[in-house]
Amino acid sequence: MKTLYPDIKPYKTHQLKVDEPHVLYVEESGNPDGLPVLFVHGGPGAGCEVYHRCFFDPDLYRIILFDQRGSGRSTPHAELEGNTTQALVADMETIREQLNVNRWVLFGGSWGSTLSLVYAETHVDRVMGLILRGIFLCREKEINWFYQEGADRIFPDYWQDYLAPIPENERENLLQAYYKKLTGKNEIAQMQAAKAWSIWEGRTATLKPNKNVIDHFGNAHTALSLARIECHYFMNNSFLEENQILNSAGKLQNIPGVIVQGRYDLICPMESAWELHQAWPKSELKIIADAGHSATEAGTVDALVYATDEMARTLI
Repeated sequence: MKTLYPDIKPYKTHQLKVDEPHVLYVEESGNPDGLPVLFVHGGPGAGCEVYHRCFFDPDLYRIILFDQRGSGRSTPHAELEGNTTQALVADMETIREQLNVNRWVLFGGSWGSTLSLVYAETHVDRVMGLILRGIFLCREKEINWFYQEGADRIFPDYWQDYLAPIPENERENLLQAYYKKLTGKNEIAQMQAAKAWSIWEGRTATLKPNKNVIDHFGNAHTALSLARIECHYFMNNSFLEENQILNSAGKLQNIPGVIVQGRYDLICPMESAWELHQAWPKSELKIIADAGHSATEAGTVDALVYATDEMARTLI
């Protein structure tokens, strides 16, 4: 079974100014002359982690990570102004041009799969391949499943903690109620809501409980950007037309790709991965029998690292 490559440090970091007031953190590691790959993190709002560099053979890949608007080390933190899907796609193009990349591979999970797909459907000629995990198509039924009704039936104990910040008379529309708190001026209530929202996601991300994942989601810095930005996007239908990604999937017909999906992913249930695979015949679907949503689970790591190795072998 394949495991992550050893930890590495960036050989170059950038502070990239885009639309005011946003400044993006961008880093490069691995081989400067290698196959360019862009790691597209989840959330939106989660930011990158150190281990994200380690899905790729550093001798073969030029590994590019960036924190999306308002996330991670990008500034201002948790900022919603000018934070849209279209802006993030434009940011990816700016990064590509600034780093003198002609074409690249995109690697993204969860929201990172969404953004990678939207980018690929917008800039088909710039994408050599896609490696995607935990497919999220940002449709209304997917948002409702996790934030209103569905996943609560599997995790009623965790759900009670997710409900706690919201008064009972506001629970008919939890997204709207959370948005009110996350954008309000009461900083204590805002952080309370952010942690409840984010920890709900961390607790449900893995098939077996993983304290490290839960602690990461419970970290105040991560929780605030994740909750505020996710809720902002979902209140605005992720700035996408309903079913936009599947309706445009024909544009992916000449792009090779791998879809890695945990069988027991309860954040992004497998239905979306299955439908994407049907609409994108060039893709290969790998179902991990003993995994949930997280990229940290052993079977998922094995499949993702195998996919990056094979992609490099094919494209170099």
